[in-house]
Amino acid sequence: MTFTTRPTLRGTFGMVSSTHWLASQSAMRMLELGGNAFDAAATAGFVLHVVEPHLNGPGGEVPAIVATADDPTPRVLCGQGVAPAGATIEHYRSLGLDLVPGSGPLAATVPGAVDAWLLLLRDHGTLPLRVVLEPAIDYARNGHPLVPRVTETVATVQSLFEEHWPTSAALWLQDGPPTGLFRNEAYAATLERLVVEGEAAGADRVAQVEQARKVWREGFVAEAIDGFSRLPHRDSSGSDHAGLITGDDLAAFSASWEDATTLDWNGHTVAKTGAWGQGPALLQSLAVLAELGDVDLASAEGVHTTVEVMKLSYADREAWYGDGDVPLKSLLSPAYAAERARLVGSEATLELRPGSPDGRAPRMPSLATGNHLIDASVGEPTVARDGVTRGDTCHVDVVDRWGNIISATPSGGWLQSSPTIPELGFCLGSRAQMFWLEEGLPASLAPGKRPRTTLTPTLVLRDGRPVVACGSPGGDQQDQWQLLFLLRHLGGGMDLQEAIDAPAWHTTGFPSSFYPRATEPGGLSLESRLGPAIRDDLVRRGHVVTESDPWSLGRLCAVRRDPNGLLSAAANPRGMQGYAVGR
Repeated sequence: MTFTTRPTLRGTFGMVSSTHWLASQSAMRMLELGGNAFDAAATAGFVLHVVEPHLNGPGGEVPAIVATADDPTPRVLCGQGVAPAGATIEHYRSLGLDLVPGSGPLAATVPGAVDAWLLLLRDHGTLPLRVVLEPAIDYARNGHPLVPRVTETVATVQSLFEEHWPTSAALWLQDGPPTGLFRNEAYAATLERLVVEGEAAGADRVAQVEQARKVWREGFVAEAIDGFSRLPHRDSSGSDHAGLITGDDLAAFSASWEDATTLDWNGHTVAKTGAWGQGPALLQSLAVLAELGDVDLASAEGVHTTVEVMKLSYADREAWYGDGDVPLKSLLSPAYAAERARLVGSEATLELRPGSPDGRAPRMPSLATGNHLIDASVGEPTVARDGVTRGDTCHVDVVDRWGNIISATPSGGWLQSSPTIPELGFCLGSRAQMFWLEEGLPASLAPGKRPRTTLTPTLVLRDGRPVVACGSPGGDQQDQWQLLFLLRHLGGGMDLQEAIDAPAWHTTGFPSSFYPRATEPGGLSLESRLGPAIRDDLVRRGHVVTESDPWSLGRLCAVRRDPNGLLSAAANPRGMQGYAVGR
Protein backbone atom coordinates (compact mmCIF):
# COMPACT_ATOMS: atom_id res chain seq x y z
CA MET A 1 0.00 0.00 0.00
CA THR A 2 1.36 3.44 -0.97
CA PHE A 3 1.94 5.80 1.96
CA THR A 4 -0.11 9.01 1.90
CA THR A 5 -0.13 11.93 4.31
CA ARG A 6 -3.75 11.17 5.21
CA PRO A 7 -6.34 8.68 3.98
CA THR A 8 -8.56 9.11 0.98
CA LEU A 9 -11.93 9.41 2.71
CA ARG A 10 -14.69 7.07 1.56
CA GLY A 11 -18.40 6.85 2.30
CA THR A 12 -21.89 7.13 0.86
CA PHE A 13 -23.48 10.17 2.56
CA GLY A 14 -21.49 13.22 1.47
CA MET A 15 -17.97 14.52 0.95
CA VAL A 16 -16.40 17.98 1.23
CA SER A 17 -12.86 19.13 0.50
CA SER A 18 -11.73 22.72 0.97
CA THR A 19 -8.67 24.80 1.74
CA HIS A 20 -9.68 25.33 5.39
CA TRP A 21 -10.92 22.79 7.91
CA LEU A 22 -13.59 25.11 9.35
CA ALA A 23 -15.11 25.65 5.91
CA SER A 24 -15.11 21.91 5.26
CA GLN A 25 -16.77 21.07 8.55
CA SER A 26 -19.31 23.89 8.22
CA ALA A 27 -20.26 22.58 4.80
CA MET A 28 -20.59 19.09 6.22
CA ARG A 29 -23.00 20.46 8.81
CA MET A 30 -25.31 21.57 6.00
CA LEU A 31 -25.29 18.05 4.59
CA GLU A 32 -26.09 16.65 8.04
CA LEU A 33 -29.03 19.06 8.30
CA GLY A 34 -30.46 17.60 5.11
CA GLY A 35 -29.07 20.18 2.71
CA ASN A 36 -27.52 19.33 -0.61
CA ALA A 37 -24.08 19.93 -2.10
CA PHE A 38 -25.02 23.46 -3.16
CA ASP A 39 -26.18 24.52 0.30
CA ALA A 40 -22.95 23.07 1.66
CA ALA A 41 -20.72 24.80 -0.91
CA ALA A 42 -22.36 28.18 -0.27
CA THR A 43 -21.84 27.79 3.46
CA ALA A 44 -18.20 26.94 2.85
CA GLY A 45 -17.86 29.96 0.58
CA PHE A 46 -19.11 32.40 3.19
CA VAL A 47 -17.02 30.77 5.94
CA LEU A 48 -13.93 31.06 3.72
CA HIS A 49 -14.57 34.82 3.53
CA VAL A 50 -14.15 34.88 7.30
CA VAL A 51 -11.40 32.34 8.00
CA GLU A 52 -9.19 32.88 4.91
CA PRO A 53 -9.50 36.67 4.50
CA HIS A 54 -6.01 36.85 2.99
CA LEU A 55 -7.12 34.44 0.26
CA ASN A 56 -10.63 35.61 -0.61
CA GLY A 57 -13.40 37.94 0.48
CA PRO A 58 -16.95 39.18 -0.17
CA GLY A 59 -15.54 41.85 -2.47
CA GLY A 60 -13.97 39.21 -4.69
CA GLU A 61 -15.23 36.66 -7.17
CA VAL A 62 -16.04 32.97 -7.63
CA PRO A 63 -16.44 30.76 -10.68
CA ALA A 64 -17.92 27.30 -10.14
CA ILE A 65 -18.90 24.28 -12.21
CA VAL A 66 -21.93 22.28 -11.11
CA ALA A 67 -23.90 19.22 -12.13
CA THR A 68 -27.14 18.21 -10.49
CA ALA A 69 -28.55 14.79 -9.77
CA ASP A 70 -31.41 15.56 -12.19
CA ASP A 71 -29.23 17.04 -14.94
CA PRO A 72 -25.59 15.90 -15.15
CA THR A 73 -24.77 18.46 -17.84
CA PRO A 74 -21.96 20.61 -16.43
CA ARG A 75 -22.89 24.27 -16.02
CA VAL A 76 -20.64 27.19 -15.14
CA LEU A 77 -21.68 29.64 -12.44
CA CYS A 78 -19.95 32.91 -13.30
CA GLY A 79 -19.36 35.06 -10.26
CA GLN A 80 -16.54 36.99 -11.89
CA GLY A 81 -17.33 40.70 -11.66
CA VAL A 82 -16.81 43.04 -14.58
CA ALA A 83 -14.88 46.27 -15.09
CA PRO A 84 -16.95 49.25 -13.91
CA ALA A 85 -18.49 51.66 -16.41
CA GLY A 86 -15.74 54.22 -15.81
CA ALA A 87 -12.88 51.77 -16.34
CA THR A 88 -11.50 52.79 -19.71
CA ILE A 89 -7.96 52.50 -21.01
CA GLU A 90 -8.02 56.27 -21.52
CA HIS A 91 -8.76 56.88 -17.85
CA TYR A 92 -5.83 54.79 -16.62
CA ARG A 93 -3.50 56.24 -19.23
CA SER A 94 -4.53 59.75 -18.17
CA LEU A 95 -3.20 58.88 -14.71
CA GLY A 96 0.18 58.00 -16.19
CA LEU A 97 -0.30 54.24 -15.79
CA ASP A 98 0.94 51.54 -18.18
CA LEU A 99 -0.55 48.73 -16.10
CA VAL A 100 -3.59 48.48 -13.88
CA PRO A 101 -2.25 48.65 -10.31
CA GLY A 102 -2.01 45.40 -8.39
CA SER A 103 -3.66 46.86 -5.28
CA GLY A 104 -5.91 49.72 -4.28
CA PRO A 105 -9.31 50.99 -5.49
CA LEU A 106 -8.35 51.31 -9.18
CA ALA A 107 -7.72 47.56 -9.35
CA ALA A 108 -11.27 46.58 -8.40
CA THR A 109 -13.86 44.90 -10.56
CA VAL A 110 -17.50 44.73 -9.47
CA PRO A 111 -17.77 42.24 -6.56
CA GLY A 112 -19.23 38.99 -7.85
CA ALA A 113 -18.78 36.33 -5.17
CA VAL A 114 -21.73 37.03 -2.88
CA ASP A 115 -24.23 37.42 -5.72
CA ALA A 116 -22.98 34.15 -7.23
CA TRP A 117 -23.29 32.19 -3.99
CA LEU A 118 -26.80 33.58 -3.53
CA LEU A 119 -27.73 32.73 -7.13
CA LEU A 120 -26.52 29.16 -6.51
CA LEU A 121 -28.75 28.99 -3.41
CA ARG A 122 -31.72 30.43 -5.28
CA ASP A 123 -31.55 27.99 -8.16
CA HIS A 124 -30.23 24.81 -6.54
CA GLY A 125 -30.24 25.16 -2.76
CA THR A 126 -32.78 23.75 -0.30
CA LEU A 127 -32.01 25.29 3.11
CA PRO A 128 -33.12 28.70 4.44
CA LEU A 129 -30.68 31.58 3.98
CA ARG A 130 -30.26 32.02 7.74
CA VAL A 131 -29.19 28.41 8.17
CA VAL A 132 -26.66 28.59 5.34
CA LEU A 133 -25.07 31.82 6.63
CA GLU A 134 -25.17 30.91 10.32
CA PRO A 135 -21.62 29.46 10.54
CA ALA A 136 -20.02 32.46 8.81
CA ILE A 137 -21.95 34.91 11.01
CA ASP A 138 -20.93 33.01 14.13
CA TYR A 139 -17.23 32.88 13.23
CA ALA A 140 -17.19 36.56 12.30
CA ARG A 141 -19.06 37.70 15.41
CA ASN A 142 -17.67 35.36 18.07
CA GLY A 143 -14.22 34.74 16.66
CA HIS A 144 -12.24 32.10 14.82
CA PRO A 145 -8.64 30.92 15.19
CA LEU A 146 -6.38 32.70 12.73
CA VAL A 147 -4.05 30.64 10.59
CA PRO A 148 -0.43 31.90 10.85
CA ARG A 149 -0.43 33.09 7.25
CA VAL A 150 -3.02 35.78 8.10
CA THR A 151 -0.76 37.22 10.78
CA GLU A 152 2.21 37.10 8.42
CA THR A 153 0.24 38.83 5.67
CA VAL A 154 -0.92 41.65 7.95
CA ALA A 155 2.63 42.11 9.23
CA THR A 156 3.87 42.42 5.65
CA VAL A 157 1.47 45.27 4.84
CA GLN A 158 1.48 46.86 8.32
CA SER A 159 3.18 50.08 7.21
CA LEU A 160 0.76 50.43 4.28
CA PHE A 161 -2.18 50.11 6.66
CA GLU A 162 -0.72 52.50 9.23
CA GLU A 163 0.37 55.16 6.76
CA HIS A 164 -2.26 55.00 4.02
CA TRP A 165 -5.18 52.66 4.80
CA PRO A 166 -6.43 53.69 8.28
CA THR A 167 -9.67 51.72 8.01
CA SER A 168 -7.68 48.53 7.43
CA ALA A 169 -5.42 49.39 10.36
CA ALA A 170 -8.48 49.83 12.57
CA LEU A 171 -9.67 46.30 11.76
CA TRP A 172 -6.39 44.40 11.51
CA LEU A 173 -3.91 46.26 13.74
CA GLN A 174 -5.77 46.92 16.97
CA ASP A 175 -2.84 45.53 18.99
CA GLY A 176 -0.33 44.84 16.23
CA PRO A 177 -0.79 42.03 13.69
CA PRO A 178 -3.65 39.82 14.91
CA THR A 179 -3.14 36.47 16.59
CA GLY A 180 -5.36 33.96 18.38
CA LEU A 181 -9.12 34.46 18.05
CA PHE A 182 -10.14 37.15 15.59
CA ARG A 183 -13.52 38.83 15.26
CA ASN A 184 -14.90 40.84 12.35
CA GLU A 185 -18.11 42.16 13.85
CA ALA A 186 -18.74 44.56 10.97
CA TYR A 187 -18.89 41.70 8.49
CA ALA A 188 -21.06 39.66 10.86
CA ALA A 189 -23.47 42.61 10.94
CA THR A 190 -23.41 42.82 7.14
CA LEU A 191 -24.38 39.16 6.77
CA GLU A 192 -26.99 39.38 9.52
CA ARG A 193 -28.58 42.38 7.82
CA LEU A 194 -28.72 40.47 4.52
CA VAL A 195 -30.55 37.67 6.32
CA VAL A 196 -32.98 39.97 8.14
CA GLU A 197 -33.80 42.03 5.06
CA GLY A 198 -34.12 38.84 3.04
CA GLU A 199 -36.57 37.40 5.57
CA ALA A 200 -38.66 40.55 5.23
CA ALA A 201 -39.67 39.22 1.79
CA GLY A 202 -41.73 36.51 3.48
CA ALA A 203 -41.43 32.84 4.32
CA ASP A 204 -40.56 31.61 0.83
CA ARG A 205 -36.90 30.54 0.66
CA VAL A 206 -36.36 31.65 -2.92
CA ALA A 207 -37.95 35.06 -2.24
CA GLN A 208 -35.65 35.55 0.74
CA VAL A 209 -32.54 34.76 -1.27
CA GLU A 210 -33.61 36.99 -4.13
CA GLN A 211 -34.31 39.85 -1.74
CA ALA A 212 -30.85 39.42 -0.20
CA ARG A 213 -29.36 39.67 -3.69
CA LYS A 214 -31.27 42.88 -4.27
CA VAL A 215 -30.16 44.33 -0.95
CA TRP A 216 -26.53 43.49 -1.81
CA ARG A 217 -26.68 45.00 -5.29
CA GLU A 218 -28.98 47.97 -4.67
CA GLY A 219 -29.17 48.55 -0.91
CA PHE A 220 -26.83 49.37 1.94
CA VAL A 221 -23.89 47.36 0.56
CA ALA A 222 -23.92 49.11 -2.81
CA GLU A 223 -24.34 52.47 -1.09
CA ALA A 224 -21.33 51.92 1.16
CA ILE A 225 -19.13 50.70 -1.71
CA ASP A 226 -20.15 53.67 -3.86
CA GLY A 227 -19.22 56.19 -1.19
CA PHE A 228 -15.96 54.58 -0.14
CA SER A 229 -14.75 53.95 -3.69
CA ARG A 230 -14.75 57.68 -4.37
CA LEU A 231 -12.08 58.28 -1.70
CA PRO A 232 -8.46 58.35 -2.95
CA HIS A 233 -6.17 55.71 -1.46
CA ARG A 234 -2.59 54.62 -2.07
CA ASP A 235 -2.10 51.82 -4.58
CA SER A 236 0.86 49.89 -5.96
CA SER A 237 1.70 52.69 -8.41
CA GLY A 238 2.92 54.67 -5.40
CA SER A 239 0.20 57.33 -5.79
CA ASP A 240 -3.24 57.90 -4.34
CA HIS A 241 -6.18 57.23 -6.64
CA ALA A 242 -9.94 57.00 -6.20
CA GLY A 243 -11.75 53.92 -7.41
CA LEU A 244 -14.28 53.65 -10.20
CA ILE A 245 -17.00 51.34 -8.85
CA THR A 246 -20.38 52.98 -8.30
CA GLY A 247 -23.71 51.83 -6.96
CA ASP A 248 -24.94 51.74 -10.53
CA ASP A 249 -22.20 49.24 -11.38
CA LEU A 250 -23.36 46.91 -8.62
CA ALA A 251 -26.99 47.26 -9.61
CA ALA A 252 -26.17 46.43 -13.23
CA PHE A 253 -24.18 43.29 -12.44
CA SER A 254 -25.64 39.84 -11.95
CA ALA A 255 -23.94 36.50 -11.60
CA SER A 256 -24.95 34.16 -14.40
CA TRP A 257 -25.08 30.62 -15.73
CA GLU A 258 -23.39 29.50 -18.95
CA ASP A 259 -22.29 26.38 -20.77
CA ALA A 260 -19.03 24.74 -19.80
CA THR A 261 -16.11 24.29 -22.20
CA THR A 262 -15.34 20.59 -22.51
CA LEU A 263 -12.80 18.17 -23.94
CA ASP A 264 -13.05 14.41 -24.27
CA TRP A 265 -9.84 12.87 -22.94
CA ASN A 266 -8.83 9.36 -21.87
CA GLY A 267 -12.43 8.14 -21.65
CA HIS A 268 -13.53 11.18 -19.66
CA THR A 269 -15.03 14.58 -20.38
CA VAL A 270 -13.22 17.43 -18.63
CA ALA A 271 -15.30 20.59 -18.09
CA LYS A 272 -13.90 24.08 -17.56
CA THR A 273 -15.05 27.70 -17.78
CA GLY A 274 -14.92 29.65 -21.01
CA ALA A 275 -11.84 31.55 -22.13
CA TRP A 276 -12.65 34.49 -19.83
CA GLY A 277 -10.81 32.19 -17.43
CA GLN A 278 -7.60 30.27 -18.05
CA GLY A 279 -9.38 26.90 -17.79
CA PRO A 280 -9.23 25.96 -21.49
CA ALA A 281 -5.41 25.98 -21.19
CA LEU A 282 -5.75 22.78 -19.17
CA LEU A 283 -7.85 21.27 -21.95
CA GLN A 284 -5.29 22.30 -24.55
CA SER A 285 -2.53 20.67 -22.50
CA LEU A 286 -4.49 17.42 -22.22
CA ALA A 287 -5.17 17.42 -25.96
CA VAL A 288 -1.49 17.91 -26.83
CA LEU A 289 -0.36 15.27 -24.34
CA ALA A 290 -2.83 12.84 -25.90
CA GLU A 291 -0.99 13.34 -29.18
CA LEU A 292 2.38 12.69 -27.54
CA GLY A 293 1.38 9.47 -25.80
CA ASP A 294 1.97 8.31 -22.24
CA VAL A 295 4.40 10.27 -20.07
CA ASP A 296 6.16 9.00 -16.98
CA LEU A 297 5.69 11.72 -14.37
CA ALA A 298 8.37 10.15 -12.18
CA SER A 299 11.04 10.85 -14.81
CA ALA A 300 12.88 13.91 -16.10
CA GLU A 301 11.41 13.24 -19.54
CA GLY A 302 7.90 13.37 -18.09
CA VAL A 303 8.54 16.61 -16.22
CA HIS A 304 10.13 18.16 -19.31
CA THR A 305 7.26 17.12 -21.59
CA THR A 306 4.50 18.45 -19.35
CA VAL A 307 6.36 21.73 -18.88
CA GLU A 308 6.90 22.25 -22.61
CA VAL A 309 3.26 21.45 -23.32
CA MET A 310 2.08 23.88 -20.64
CA LYS A 311 4.28 26.62 -22.10
CA LEU A 312 2.50 26.20 -25.43
CA SER A 313 -0.95 26.32 -23.82
CA TYR A 314 -0.15 29.39 -21.78
CA ALA A 315 1.35 31.17 -24.78
CA ASP A 316 -2.03 30.65 -26.45
CA ARG A 317 -3.70 31.94 -23.29
CA GLU A 318 -1.79 35.20 -23.63
CA ALA A 319 -2.50 35.55 -27.34
CA TRP A 320 -6.12 34.41 -27.54
CA TYR A 321 -8.00 34.26 -24.22
CA GLY A 322 -10.32 36.96 -22.95
CA ASP A 323 -13.96 37.95 -22.51
CA GLY A 324 -14.97 37.99 -26.16
CA ASP A 325 -14.70 36.06 -29.41
CA VAL A 326 -12.08 33.35 -28.78
CA PRO A 327 -11.45 30.58 -31.37
CA LEU A 328 -11.87 27.83 -28.78
CA LYS A 329 -13.20 25.25 -31.23
CA SER A 330 -10.01 25.50 -33.24
CA LEU A 331 -7.72 25.75 -30.19
CA LEU A 332 -9.20 22.49 -28.87
CA SER A 333 -9.34 20.62 -32.17
CA PRO A 334 -7.32 17.42 -32.73
CA ALA A 335 -5.63 18.97 -35.76
CA TYR A 336 -4.41 21.94 -33.75
CA ALA A 337 -3.27 19.68 -30.90
CA ALA A 338 -1.25 17.60 -33.34
CA GLU A 339 0.29 20.76 -34.80
CA ARG A 340 1.29 21.98 -31.33
CA ALA A 341 2.61 18.57 -30.30
CA ARG A 342 5.17 18.72 -33.10
CA LEU A 343 6.76 21.73 -31.38
CA VAL A 344 7.72 19.74 -28.28
CA GLY A 345 11.39 18.85 -28.52
CA SER A 346 14.04 17.43 -26.23
CA GLU A 347 15.32 20.82 -25.08
CA ALA A 348 13.64 23.58 -23.06
CA THR A 349 12.33 26.50 -25.06
CA LEU A 350 12.83 30.02 -23.74
CA GLU A 351 10.38 31.64 -26.15
CA LEU A 352 6.65 32.30 -26.08
CA ARG A 353 5.20 30.40 -29.03
CA PRO A 354 1.50 31.13 -29.51
CA GLY A 355 -0.17 29.29 -32.36
CA SER A 356 -2.28 30.42 -35.31
CA PRO A 357 -5.69 28.72 -35.08
CA ASP A 358 -7.61 29.00 -38.36
CA GLY A 359 -4.53 30.70 -39.78
CA ARG A 360 -5.07 33.79 -37.64
CA ALA A 361 -1.92 35.63 -36.63
CA PRO A 362 -1.50 35.81 -32.84
CA ARG A 363 -0.98 39.14 -31.15
CA MET A 364 0.84 39.32 -27.83
CA PRO A 365 0.78 42.21 -25.37
CA SER A 366 3.84 44.37 -25.88
CA LEU A 367 4.90 43.95 -22.25
CA ALA A 368 4.60 40.17 -22.55
CA THR A 369 7.86 39.98 -24.46
CA GLY A 370 9.96 41.45 -21.64
CA ASN A 371 12.01 39.58 -19.06
CA HIS A 372 10.69 40.78 -15.69
CA LEU A 373 11.99 38.28 -13.17
CA ILE A 374 9.87 36.88 -10.34
CA ASP A 375 10.64 34.62 -7.42
CA ALA A 376 9.56 31.24 -8.72
CA SER A 377 10.65 29.43 -5.57
CA VAL A 378 7.70 30.48 -3.45
CA GLY A 379 5.01 27.81 -3.28
CA GLU A 380 2.68 29.80 -1.08
CA PRO A 381 1.03 32.87 -2.61
CA THR A 382 3.17 35.98 -2.21
CA VAL A 383 2.30 39.39 -0.81
CA ALA A 384 4.36 42.55 -1.24
CA ARG A 385 4.50 45.49 1.16
CA ASP A 386 2.31 47.56 -1.16
CA GLY A 387 -0.44 44.93 -1.05
CA VAL A 388 0.32 43.42 -4.46
CA THR A 389 -0.63 39.77 -4.22
CA ARG A 390 0.13 36.90 -6.57
CA GLY A 391 -2.04 33.81 -6.55
CA ASP A 392 -4.06 34.01 -3.34
CA THR A 393 -7.18 31.90 -3.67
CA CYS A 394 -9.36 29.24 -2.00
CA HIS A 395 -11.15 26.16 -3.26
CA VAL A 396 -14.08 23.94 -2.26
CA ASP A 397 -15.53 20.74 -3.72
CA VAL A 398 -18.70 19.02 -2.53
CA VAL A 399 -20.59 15.89 -3.59
CA ASP A 400 -23.73 14.63 -1.86
CA ARG A 401 -25.53 11.30 -1.61
CA TRP A 402 -27.95 12.22 -4.41
CA GLY A 403 -25.20 12.93 -6.93
CA ASN A 404 -25.16 16.74 -6.86
CA ILE A 405 -21.59 17.97 -7.26
CA ILE A 406 -19.77 21.31 -7.40
CA SER A 407 -16.24 22.63 -7.85
CA ALA A 408 -15.75 26.29 -6.86
CA THR A 409 -12.72 28.57 -6.65
CA PRO A 410 -13.41 31.70 -4.55
CA SER A 411 -10.81 34.45 -4.60
CA GLY A 412 -10.19 38.19 -4.56
CA GLY A 413 -11.17 40.83 -2.05
CA TRP A 414 -8.07 39.91 -0.06
CA LEU A 415 -7.57 41.90 3.15
CA GLN A 416 -4.36 43.27 1.58
CA SER A 417 -5.82 44.13 -1.82
CA SER A 418 -7.68 47.34 -0.98
CA PRO A 419 -8.61 49.42 2.08
CA THR A 420 -11.36 48.06 4.32
CA ILE A 421 -14.83 49.55 3.94
CA PRO A 422 -15.45 50.11 7.65
CA GLU A 423 -19.23 49.75 7.83
CA LEU A 424 -19.13 46.51 5.80
CA GLY A 425 -16.03 44.82 7.26
CA PHE A 426 -14.45 43.88 3.95
CA CYS A 427 -12.52 45.40 1.04
CA LEU A 428 -12.79 45.36 -2.72
CA GLY A 429 -10.76 43.10 -5.00
CA SER A 430 -7.92 43.67 -7.44
CA ARG A 431 -8.82 41.40 -10.35
CA ALA A 432 -8.73 44.30 -12.85
CA GLN A 433 -4.93 43.98 -12.77
CA MET A 434 -5.40 41.12 -15.26
CA PHE A 435 -6.55 43.53 -17.97
CA TRP A 436 -4.04 45.01 -20.41
CA LEU A 437 -3.99 48.79 -20.97
CA GLU A 438 -3.37 48.19 -24.66
CA GLU A 439 -6.05 48.33 -27.35
CA GLY A 440 -7.01 45.40 -29.53
CA LEU A 441 -6.06 42.45 -27.30
CA PRO A 442 -8.48 39.74 -26.15
CA ALA A 443 -7.79 40.80 -22.54
CA SER A 444 -7.79 44.57 -23.12
CA LEU A 445 -9.61 46.64 -20.51
CA ALA A 446 -13.13 47.78 -21.40
CA PRO A 447 -16.20 48.72 -19.30
CA GLY A 448 -18.48 45.77 -18.57
CA LYS A 449 -15.84 43.22 -19.55
CA ARG A 450 -14.60 40.34 -17.39
CA PRO A 451 -10.86 40.13 -16.74
CA ARG A 452 -9.16 36.99 -18.01
CA THR A 453 -9.05 35.43 -14.59
CA THR A 454 -6.80 32.67 -13.29
CA LEU A 455 -9.67 31.05 -11.36
CA THR A 456 -10.32 27.63 -12.82
CA PRO A 457 -12.48 24.95 -11.16
CA THR A 458 -12.74 21.52 -12.81
CA LEU A 459 -15.49 18.95 -13.20
CA VAL A 460 -14.86 15.55 -14.82
CA LEU A 461 -17.52 13.25 -16.27
CA ARG A 462 -17.45 9.65 -17.46
CA ASP A 463 -20.19 8.22 -19.64
CA GLY A 464 -22.09 11.45 -19.20
CA ARG A 465 -22.15 11.35 -15.39
CA PRO A 466 -19.96 13.52 -13.11
CA VAL A 467 -17.25 11.59 -11.31
CA VAL A 468 -14.65 14.11 -10.04
CA ALA A 469 -14.65 17.73 -8.88
CA CYS A 470 -11.26 19.28 -8.19
CA GLY A 471 -9.31 22.50 -8.09
CA SER A 472 -6.46 24.40 -6.52
CA PRO A 473 -5.43 27.89 -5.49
CA GLY A 474 -2.23 29.19 -7.02
CA GLY A 475 -2.84 31.86 -9.66
CA ASP A 476 -1.13 30.89 -12.90
CA GLN A 477 -0.21 27.53 -11.40
CA GLN A 478 -3.78 26.34 -10.78
CA ASP A 479 -4.23 24.42 -14.01
CA GLN A 480 -0.62 23.30 -14.07
CA TRP A 481 -1.04 21.51 -10.75
CA GLN A 482 -4.47 20.21 -11.76
CA LEU A 483 -2.96 18.80 -14.95
CA LEU A 484 -0.57 16.68 -12.88
CA PHE A 485 -3.41 15.54 -10.65
CA LEU A 486 -5.61 14.47 -13.57
CA LEU A 487 -2.75 12.67 -15.30
CA ARG A 488 -2.02 10.74 -12.13
CA HIS A 489 -5.59 10.03 -11.02
CA LEU A 490 -7.45 9.50 -14.30
CA GLY A 491 -4.46 8.49 -16.41
CA GLY A 492 -2.23 6.71 -13.93
CA GLY A 493 -4.73 5.10 -11.57
CA MET A 494 -3.60 6.80 -8.37
CA ASP A 495 -6.33 7.39 -5.81
CA LEU A 496 -7.24 10.97 -4.85
CA GLN A 497 -4.88 11.45 -1.93
CA GLU A 498 -1.97 9.71 -3.60
CA ALA A 499 -2.31 11.94 -6.67
CA ILE A 500 -2.49 15.07 -4.50
CA ASP A 501 0.52 14.07 -2.39
CA ALA A 502 2.78 13.31 -5.35
CA PRO A 503 5.60 15.79 -6.12
CA ALA A 504 4.58 18.87 -8.09
CA TRP A 505 6.16 21.38 -10.45
CA HIS A 506 5.20 24.32 -12.65
CA THR A 507 6.64 26.67 -15.22
CA THR A 508 6.91 30.46 -15.02
CA GLY A 509 7.93 30.80 -18.66
CA PHE A 510 5.05 33.09 -19.63
CA PRO A 511 3.74 36.47 -18.40
CA SER A 512 2.24 36.43 -14.92
CA SER A 513 -1.43 37.35 -14.69
CA PHE A 514 -0.58 39.54 -11.69
CA TYR A 515 0.98 42.99 -11.49
CA PRO A 516 3.68 43.75 -12.62
CA ARG A 517 3.07 40.95 -15.18
CA ALA A 518 6.53 39.42 -14.71
CA THR A 519 7.92 36.45 -16.60
CA GLU A 520 10.94 34.15 -16.34
CA PRO A 521 11.88 32.58 -19.69
CA GLY A 522 12.53 28.89 -19.17
CA GLY A 523 11.53 29.12 -15.52
CA LEU A 524 10.73 25.80 -13.83
CA SER A 525 9.97 25.41 -10.14
CA LEU A 526 9.88 21.90 -8.71
CA GLU A 527 9.62 20.25 -5.33
CA SER A 528 12.96 18.92 -4.13
CA ARG A 529 11.38 15.47 -3.55
CA LEU A 530 11.85 14.82 -7.26
CA GLY A 531 15.52 14.35 -6.49
CA PRO A 532 18.86 15.63 -7.80
CA ALA A 533 19.01 13.27 -10.79
CA ILE A 534 15.80 14.64 -12.30
CA ARG A 535 16.77 18.20 -11.39
CA ASP A 536 20.17 17.94 -13.03
CA ASP A 537 18.70 16.35 -16.16
CA LEU A 538 16.25 19.25 -16.49
CA VAL A 539 19.06 21.77 -16.10
CA ARG A 540 20.99 20.03 -18.90
CA ARG A 541 17.91 20.39 -21.10
CA GLY A 542 18.03 24.16 -20.60
CA HIS A 543 15.37 24.69 -17.97
CA VAL A 544 16.01 27.49 -15.46
CA VAL A 545 15.32 25.34 -12.42
CA THR A 546 14.39 26.57 -8.97
CA GLU A 547 14.23 23.82 -6.37
CA SER A 548 11.42 24.48 -3.88
CA ASP A 549 10.83 22.95 -0.48
CA PRO A 550 9.75 19.30 -0.62
CA TRP A 551 6.10 20.07 0.28
CA SER A 552 5.44 23.52 -1.16
CA LEU A 553 3.78 23.39 -4.59
CA GLY A 554 0.11 22.65 -5.18
CA ARG A 555 -2.92 23.01 -2.89
CA LEU A 556 -5.44 20.66 -4.47
CA CYS A 557 -8.86 19.61 -3.25
CA ALA A 558 -10.90 16.81 -4.81
CA VAL A 559 -14.07 14.78 -4.36
CA ARG A 560 -15.30 11.79 -6.36
CA ARG A 561 -18.50 9.85 -6.97
CA ASP A 562 -18.30 6.39 -8.50
CA PRO A 563 -21.23 4.95 -10.50
CA ASN A 564 -22.10 2.61 -7.61
CA GLY A 565 -22.64 5.58 -5.28
CA LEU A 566 -19.33 5.31 -3.42
CA LEU A 567 -18.07 8.77 -2.51
CA SER A 568 -14.49 9.80 -1.76
CA ALA A 569 -12.51 12.94 -0.94
CA ALA A 570 -8.96 14.15 -0.36
CA ALA A 571 -7.20 17.42 0.43
CA ASN A 572 -3.76 18.90 0.16
CA PRO A 573 -1.44 18.62 3.19
CA ARG A 574 0.82 21.47 2.00
CA GLY A 575 0.33 24.57 4.11
CA MET A 576 -1.36 22.48 6.81
CA GLN A 577 -4.75 24.07 6.21
CA GLY A 578 -6.80 22.12 3.69
CA TYR A 579 -9.04 19.33 4.91
CA ALA A 580 -11.54 16.82 3.60
CA VAL A 581 -14.47 15.55 5.66
CA GLY A 582 -17.22 13.09 4.89
CA ARG A 583 -18.93 9.85 5.73
